[in-house]
Amino acid sequence: MKNKTVLLLGGGGFLGSALAGHLSKQDYTVHILTRRAMSSDAPNVIVHQGSLDDHAILEKILPICSTVIHLASTTTPGSSANHPLIEAEQNIAPTLRFLQILQQYNGIQLIFVSSGGTLYGNPKTIPVSEEHGLYPRSYHGAGKAAIEAFLMAYSIRPGKHVTILRPSNLYGPGQTMRQGFGVIRTMLENLHNDAMTDIWGDGENVRDFLYISDMLAVFDILLNCQDHTGIYNVGAGKGHSINQIRQVIEQVCGKTFKFRHLPVRDVDVRQVVLDCSRLKEQLGWQPQVSLEQGIRQTWEWVKSL
Repeated sequence: MKNKTVLLLGGGGFLGSALAGHLSKQDYTVHILTRRAMSSDAPNVIVHQGSLDDHAILEKILPICSTVIHLASTTTPGSSANHPLIEAEQNIAPTLRFLQILQQYNGIQLIFVSSGGTLYGNPKTIPVSEEHGLYPRSYHGAGKAAIEAFLMAYSIRPGKHVTILRPSNLYGPGQTMRQGFGVIRTMLENLHNDAMTDIWGDGENVRDFLYISDMLAVFDILLNCQDHTGIYNVGAGKGHSINQIRQVIEQVCGKTFKFRHLPVRDVDVRQVVLDCSRLKEQLGWQPQVSLEQGIRQTWEWVKSL
């Protein structure tokens, strides 16, 4: 059985915070390495402020941990839209410097959280499987694809194991407001405050939305796998347009949106729904929370803030 010490790279975001608390409740010791100052009230969670290539910190943690979960990313498709160097300097290069250090250690499982919504471009088939080619329309997606390529090259070496997760759009309680990130979270916040919601294009862009607890369940499975390597889509397997999401939110919350349409953006994919059959068949995972249930639970949390 693996030891119960995990390193989270970039654990200060929505998924990282949820995962750290989730693992702490299961008696894992969780080390978080993050560039920005943060703290955690969860027991067994230790925060280290530093970069991904901080030798002094990594040389203390890597010899005692069984799993590294790479969540670190500083960009969204919109934020790096006209700045390809941002992806290279802030995401790709730090990951490669980390990999340079990690390759000195055997027996550590590396889990990389990539992107199911930006890698495939406008897919030729819906739902889109992991076998589909990668045609990112944004520099953000291209950066994820580049990191995946390096990690798979790393994984062919003896004693190196990498699992790549390509999640859809995550949402749920605990998700903070972030410009250009989290469609459902943003809509609920605006609805709660009776504020305007901007919809890019005609609102018919289709996405796959996954509740946070269903994503955490994937990590539960992987942390109990030995010497695992693979690439997996992680999503609800059902697509909803932005207009449909708006309608479901209005029905669940009993309130009417204020919204306006803005010009379509080149970086936005028209439609992407993930085929998650590989994850179900190989690891026995499938989502449990419906869109309506997830939105209702998130809405109750937003109202409590």
